[in-house]
Amino acid sequence: MSAPQAPAERRAPVARIRGLRRFTTAPEPRQERCELCGVSVTEGGHRHLVDTEKRALACACTPCALLFERPGAADGRFRTVPDRYLSDPDHRLDDGAWELLQIPVGVAFFFRNAALDRLVALYPSPAGATESELDPDTWQTVLGTSRLAALLEPDVEALLMRRTEGRAECYLVPIDICYELVGRMRLLWQGFDGGAEARADLQAFFAHVEGRARTQEKRKPR
Repeated sequence: MSAPQAPAERRAPVARIRGLRRFTTAPEPRQERCELCGVSVTEGGHRHLVDTEKRALACACTPCALLFERPGAADGRFRTVPDRYLSDPDHRLDDGAWELLQIPVGVAFFFRNAALDRLVALYPSPAGATESELDPDTWQTVLGTSRLAALLEPDVEALLMRRTEGRAECYLVPIDICYELVGRMRLLWQGFDGGAEARADLQAFFAHVEGRARTQEKRKPR
């Protein structure tokens, strides 16, 4: 024999309490999975691929990331994002050169789109990544003399630049951290100039990049 049911007016408070738990209980952290093989990935084993067809980043486990480090794997659709950070302290930009880029803020990153065979310039904004196309002459004038420009891998690396206090910094970085920066600025941005919290986060971000970057030495003449 089944247990007698409580009257509806007595069951309702219990139902309401159960329904409220989803608002008062902290959600469990989402388990990241490799978007190619489906295996769960830990933070230390988390890599990224660039899907060159969709122009998007994909999460990958270490074995899948190593697989797509080989040139031509999967007909070149997926490319593993490298983890190298390089700096070129000798590359100087004056205000006139920066103005040629037509970037209204002091931070931008540039990568070469292999499918379109052109350079793409983006900068963070409250709306996300804002794109500004560069013509070849501008690219050569502003960035072409940097040693890092010759090393830039299409689609998976970027030249990250910041102009502050009358000087410009230039780094070669994995492209995924540039999109991470865009997301952080979009989340923290307040008011016209971003606000104190966004500026502090930007300073910490570049301190991290500078700490990881290895200086690209000049080639000695033969």
